[in-house]
Amino acid sequence: MKEKRQKKILEIIAERVVETQEELARLLEEEGFVVTQATISRDIKELNLRKVPSSNGGSGYRGSVSEGAPPMLKDAILHIESAENLLIIQTVSGMAMAVAANVDSMKIPNVVGTIAGDDTIFCAIKKKEHVGDVMARMEGWIQGS
Repeated sequence: MKEKRQKKILEIIAERVVETQEELARLLEEEGFVVTQATISRDIKELNLRKVPSSNGGSGYRGSVSEGAPPMLKDAILHIESAENLLIIQTVSGMAMAVAANVDSMKIPNVVGTIAGDDTIFCAIKKKEHVGDVMARMEGWIQGS
């Protein structure tokens, strides 16, 4: 049950901004999980979640932004910019295809897919409101946090 609950927590925070433990508990209960504040607190600690700025100006729980990111991404990505529901990722010359392949293989929530040239990647995000969260995750790779 713990594994299913923690998996659901990761799904929830990938899909939306969750600002409080109470909100997370309510969302889990809507999914059929019976939880206490102590359980939520323990899950947050075990999953190594932390609050990070979100695209709506508030903050929300996220996992370690570099979790699962190959080390080469830190050195390959130079700059990330958003345009509507796209992220434009500038890379070191010749590295765009490798970075795009890594992004695609990581199955990042809300990322539909990538198109790569020599040093530029277009990364399609499902909805415009998810762009900030995906961008924050990728910027975490650059910063190595």
